[in-house]
Amino acid sequence: MSTTVTGERSPFEIGFMTFAEITADPETGALPSAHQRARETIEQARLADEVGLDLFAVGEHHRTDFVGSAPAVVLAAAAQATANIRLTSAVTVLSSDDPVRVWEQFATLDQISGGRAEIIAGRGSYTESFPLFGYDLADYADLFREKLDLLLRIRAQNPITWNGRFRPELDAADVGPRAMQEELPIWVGVGGTPASAISTGRLGLPMAMALLLGPITSHQQTIDLYREAARQAGHDPATLRTSINLHGYVGRTSQGARDTMYPYFAQGMMDNNHQRGRGFAMPRVAFEAQTSPNAGLVVGSPQEVIEKLLAYHELYGLDRALIQIGFGGMPQKDVLEAIELLGTEVAPVVRREVGSRKERVA
Repeated sequence: MSTTVTGERSPFEIGFMTFAEITADPETGALPSAHQRARETIEQARLADEVGLDLFAVGEHHRTDFVGSAPAVVLAAAAQATANIRLTSAVTVLSSDDPVRVWEQFATLDQISGGRAEIIAGRGSYTESFPLFGYDLADYADLFREKLDLLLRIRAQNPITWNGRFRPELDAADVGPRAMQEELPIWVGVGGTPASAISTGRLGLPMAMALLLGPITSHQQTIDLYREAARQAGHDPATLRTSINLHGYVGRTSQGARDTMYPYFAQGMMDNNHQRGRGFAMPRVAFEAQTSPNAGLVVGSPQEVIEKLLAYHELYGLDRALIQIGFGGMPQKDVLEAIELLGTEVAPVVRREVGSRKERVA
């Protein structure tokens, strides 16, 4: 059974993230069933917990090539298979959901897990949920602003009276259950849009930056705008938490990690991208360039991954990284091996080094 998490937060949190996508194997053509992928996802959560990772995250997508259309359900199953690891969406597509229902689901998850639930709320870069639930993409930005406001209001008070444009008003509504944590963490997922970083900073909310491909410095403007907006709004930027969410793989050797990740990542970029089956081809040379020290992917031996995560921390002042391992239908044995290396060989060193850096600064 899950137990209440106690103790101080790690100096640098490291987590495993999955979209639970269903992708044909690039070599054999075999396609896993939804049942297989769902069970594998829970096994990944169990191992991530056993090897001491801080977070397990599930992304939300509304197509048949993904299992994670209901992250709170997957995370609830993971809660019963784990004891300590925190459980979060990555992201909850808040713009096309009902904030009341989102709160109910994640507060229930918080109770089931003994206080381990979190939400990363986002606008959604995959947009299939908008027509599915009857929303107009022309309202993309307004939907998120209004629904985030309601979600934060629900967290802060109960009963709640509220009115807005996109859902029926609430009049002294009793929204339950309440979370087990004193304040259930709500992060905002930001892909790099300046307006998103500024609005998140003004609200004083923790920010989870997503980096798919590109240089390691891609989010320099994002983080600067976020912290300056927070400062101008009266929040202390030094107290605000920030995360990087990105793709990666840990292997026993540098070349082995790249050889394992490449064919599946390339397949996923083609088959599971924003427009299914119409993604973009990634030649091996382009992939290799993205694994270099100055590029975004976190791929290589444990030492390489340690160095890359420390570089991200040094560059942005982050205190969390969520690494998406196995995108494109990587075999379960390879995913589990990477999770084990991440938890046993990478995370302890990164935490120790970041902790030492913070002590030196203090």
